[in-house]
Amino acid sequence: MSPVASRHKVLVMGVAGCGKSTVAGMLATQLGAALIEGDEHHPPASQEKMRNGIALLDSDREPWLDKLGALLAGTPGNAVLACSALKRSYRDRLRAAEPALRIVYLEISLAEAHCRVAARKEHFFPPGLVVSQFASLEAPTGEAGVLRLPAHQPLAAQASTIMAWLGRNITDEQGVM
Repeated sequence: MSPVASRHKVLVMGVAGCGKSTVAGMLATQLGAALIEGDEHHPPASQEKMRNGIALLDSDREPWLDKLGALLAGTPGNAVLACSALKRSYRDRLRAAEPALRIVYLEISLAEAHCRVAARKEHFFPPGLVVSQFASLEAPTGEAGVLRLPAHQPLAAQASTIMAWLGRNITDEQGVM
């Protein structure tokens, strides 16, 4: 069995506006995986805080991350999670639930992220909170099982790079594209 045909649990992470949901959806389709959209699992109180321009605290995120970890671990077969996972402690919490977790980190500039979030319609996350995401971001530099991708790459190029990366037998390598 080839590595791509084997079971994959993948986190697509980055700040708001980097394209997590789009890339995760594409990846889930290509892998025949369950898609877990992290935003859909925020408690109503957290969604309301964000709607009001209030950044979430670690204490707001912990039960949410635990729920996402349980969903990842409990999904049979392939699963792709779209979740900001801005801090290493958040990623470690998800890895505790799913030790084989692979991570795709979408890198984007503050200016581009702000523009993308401002252009979104019908989403509870306001553009004013983008700065707080960058302030919280602990890039996964040096962490095992991480592929870093520029968010401005065309989706087809991102898809090709991710699928090639997943197809390799990577145990402790950090891919930087």
